[in-house]
Amino acid sequence: MRTNNTGGHTVGSIEVIVGSMFSGKTEELIRVLRRAQFAKQSIQVFKPRIDDRYSVDDVASHDRQLLPATVIDGAAEIYSHLHPETKVIGIDEGQFFDDELVDVAGELADRGLRVVIAGLDLNWKGEPFHPMPELMAIAETVKKLRAVCVVCGESASRTQRLVANQKAILVGDHTSYEARCRHCFDSDISSRGSKTDISISGSVASSIGGSVSSSDSKTSHYPGLELL
Repeated sequence: MRTNNTGGHTVGSIEVIVGSMFSGKTEELIRVLRRAQFAKQSIQVFKPRIDDRYSVDDVASHDRQLLPATVIDGAAEIYSHLHPETKVIGIDEGQFFDDELVDVAGELADRGLRVVIAGLDLNWKGEPFHPMPELMAIAETVKKLRAVCVVCGESASRTQRLVANQKAILVGDHTSYEARCRHCFDSDISSRGSKTDISISGSVASSIGGSVSSSDSKTSHYPGLELL
């Protein structure tokens, strides 16, 4: 446990940011970490090597906000990269790590560090995406974010896989996934047509910026949804 100058201890914590894809998890993680920097707190950011969609060595949101990060293969590697002055640790795409992340986050918090982890709480089947549920259970705070369902425009909590691939982990963007509400979500990808067959109503187009015309909204997949 980390001590302060008065002989007391610095209270560590675990904060978890979860939601479906396109709900703004990484944007929120970046916002939290930048606020810590403004408060003159030393931060370190980590990301899994598997996630290189927008940047190899930055945490990157869908709207291309970037924050330099250390790329790691496993959660325990954080220890070897940890700087003595670090007070806040950010970890993106927590669902891509194994259960070791739970122990590492707990140990770091016990040392007095603030650990902020963003990740998917549900996988493409709509099932808990480990180790995020375990992290949520031991966290001091949990923030659940929502996207916009591209089918009906309601609040979206699920990540719809659009390609017929049964792999447990398939890194992708709006070309492979989209946000859906509970009602519009379909975990049976074998029964689904191509994503170009999915209709988007005028109300949904309006709710995500009105960039789809009324004539296009009946048949087109909204190409800018990755900005959510």
